[in-house]
Amino acid sequence: MQIATWGWLLMVLGAVVIIALAVYAGMLLARLQQQNKRRRQAIDKRNANLLESIVTIAKAMQQEQCPLSEGCLRIVVLLDHMVEQNKPLYSERYPAMHAMYERIKHMPTHEARKQYPKAEIRRMDNEREGYEKELADDIQQDVSKLLEQFR
Repeated sequence: MQIATWGWLLMVLGAVVIIALAVYAGMLLARLQQQNKRRRQAIDKRNANLLESIVTIAKAMQQEQCPLSEGCLRIVVLLDHMVEQNKPLYSERYPAMHAMYERIKHMPTHEARKQYPKAEIRRMDNEREGYEKELADDIQQDVSKLLEQFR
């Protein structure tokens, strides 16, 4: 009789352990779902902020309130930072903007620009302005497509 009692006791103890582990697993799953929901919300908020900036810059480019080269630099980087499940190839969708970006991405900006001699800065500015003139119509077409897509 003593062995049967031990057997029942072990079965009950095993059931308690299994139930406790199942409850713990359920709690972990619920926590994971909450984390995933918060992560999705953070990504959605970040993407919304990026899109707002992209549209603002594109409108400024369209209204000639922002140099095309600066707008291309900023928009290409912002598009690159978008978190999307099936991210399109923006370089194919907006080829002129990416062409401008590729041509001028090596040029220094802001504080780094001040470290160069004035003649070198002038040479880079002339080069950049030449690219702007060359690609202006194509960039404006890309800007129109972009604004149409993200409105």
